[in-house]
Amino acid sequence: MMQTTRSTDTALPWRPAAIFFDLDGTLADTAQDLAEPVNAMRRERDLPPLPLEVLRPFASMGARGLIGRGLGVGREDEAFEALRVDFLGRYEAAMCVHTRLFEGMAELLDGLDARGIAWGVVSNKVERYVRPILADLGVLHRSISTVGGDTTAHAKPHPEPLLHAARLARVDPLRCVYIGDDERDIEAGRAAGMVTVAAGYGFCGDARPPRLWGADHLVETPQALVTLLLSE
Repeated sequence: MMQTTRSTDTALPWRPAAIFFDLDGTLADTAQDLAEPVNAMRRERDLPPLPLEVLRPFASMGARGLIGRGLGVGREDEAFEALRVDFLGRYEAAMCVHTRLFEGMAELLDGLDARGIAWGVVSNKVERYVRPILADLGVLHRSISTVGGDTTAHAKPHPEPLLHAARLARVDPLRCVYIGDDERDIEAGRAAGMVTVAAGYGFCGDARPPRLWGADHLVETPQALVTLLLSE
């Protein structure tokens, strides 16, 4: 029988050494800035733009997911690489127009800082994108470790990016929490030995629902995440 995870907003039973967040769809709502490039590419091909709610579930998959949904071209297609380069160039030119921390995240980060709990970001976005986005959000200098998909030799769902973040923070990964809105986030967190939290409020893809990812906790709202991590 498939193991499911119920939504929870109860507090963690112990104090974490560090908490790590995925970026897109977990810490920040980046969906509109990610959707704009693919809609611009559609308009150039005389295709109507897709509504944000259609593209939003694919935002955590980056260029691969958005090009697949928006232009119907998969990674195995020989046309994909040129489209990917085009998409990323457009995105890099306007990454921080609409991107914002999710409601409640500023409160959460302030609360972690006040309690002396280190926090950082582990994303599959390349690091040269992650850093300016966090800087624009005003939190880069507070992140104990800022890890992108190209920071180590592997990207999630491999555990190495999370283990690298723990090494940068000088903490035991077994005393850490990882929060993400994609199943590969939960796979990576489990493989790294961290407590995992599925962010059900995030982008979450279009495949299996978060309750089936096998996370230790599932939160449906950012406020539930605040309760989980800050309640004592």
